[in-house]
Amino acid sequence: MIFDQIEIENQKALLSEGVLRVSHDAKNKVKVGDFSRGGKNWALVKAGDHDFGNEHITPFGFYSPQLQETDLYLTSSKVTADFIVDCLCDYWEKKSIRFPNVHTILLNGDNGPECHSRRTQFIKRICEFSAKYNVIVKLAYYPPYHSKYNPIERVWGGLEQHWNGDILDTKETVIKFARNFVWAGKKAQIKVCNKVYETGKKLTVKTMDLYEKTIDRLDEKIGKWFVTIYPKKVKDFYKKTFNHLF
Repeated sequence: MIFDQIEIENQKALLSEGVLRVSHDAKNKVKVGDFSRGGKNWALVKAGDHDFGNEHITPFGFYSPQLQETDLYLTSSKVTADFIVDCLCDYWEKKSIRFPNVHTILLNGDNGPECHSRRTQFIKRICEFSAKYNVIVKLAYYPPYHSKYNPIERVWGGLEQHWNGDILDTKETVIKFARNFVWAGKKAQIKVCNKVYETGKKLTVKTMDLYEKTIDRLDEKIGKWFVTIYPKKVKDFYKKTFNHLF
């Protein structure tokens, strides 16, 4: 039932020039060091016999099936709700000028711990995003064991094949390989994020109850998987509650 509803939402986006479908997720941490990643290379490459080390980079990405464009954000910090929405703001500021007729963003996610629809800090920030950019946001999450259908997952497979035969011994090497990554015939756009994000931020139950009044869930049964956020409702809420105008 959940998967069928996702397909309905995706098809609506495909048929409407006013809706932009964007798949997003974080890849597993990439360990930085001189060890093997299990890939193959035409040249003889000597790797270490261990995978110790604390350095890592986490790629986070947006992929639009309609545009066949990939935008990657590389961070050594935690992928928090604030990080995700900050990246979304940067992404939309770059894309929106090209698509003045887009009034809705459909976000496909995998209901991860930092971006699911019950994650209070994420809901707060995504509501603020909707109001700031005056765009409707639809959250459509893939159910458990179905995240492989989220298009960004195929991008991660391509990225791993792109660099797993080489030694990623420095962060600069990881970034260099990312800048040369091509998916769906187009080179990925890369941004390195150096900000350190605080973990554990959340709203009180009382405050979250207020935010719940600004968002529309599909129904009681699968409402946590499908959420719509309208900028006008958020603006009215902020004006009434915080005397804040966007």
